[in-house]
Amino acid sequence: MRRCCRPGCKNPAVATLTYVYSDSMAVVGPLVTVAEPHSWDLCETHASRITAPKGWELVKHEGGFSSGTPDDDDLTALAEAVREAGLRRRAPEPDPRGYSDYPGGAGPAAQRTGRPARTGRRGHLRVLPDPPN
Repeated sequence: MRRCCRPGCKNPAVATLTYVYSDSMAVVGPLVTVAEPHSWDLCETHASRITAPKGWELVKHEGGFSSGTPDDDDLTALAEAVREAGLRRRAPEPDPRGYSDYPGGAGPAAQRTGRPARTGRRGHLRVLPDPPN
């Protein structure tokens, strides 16, 4: 059982705090299954009281936290919340090179020129191309 990362707190961790520096966003969600070096485990008390740095957006998991492992629905809901928060902050800008959000990053310009598909990148998330058949 993992413990809360706050100094002096010995309570079991039920949530994970992750900072998305590129979007100035702090995300508090269900406890991740594997501890990662750039995320922090929090107990229920500290997860409910956490605040984001000034000028940052805080995205919190709605409802209570449980000490069980997160299921696919919890992880999907957290991913959707982060995606929606990112879409509210800024509208996508057109890529002057002709790449877009098409799978594999190959937009109309890439299809016309026959250049190989590139991996699309938006913020901290990546769109990976489908493997060749």
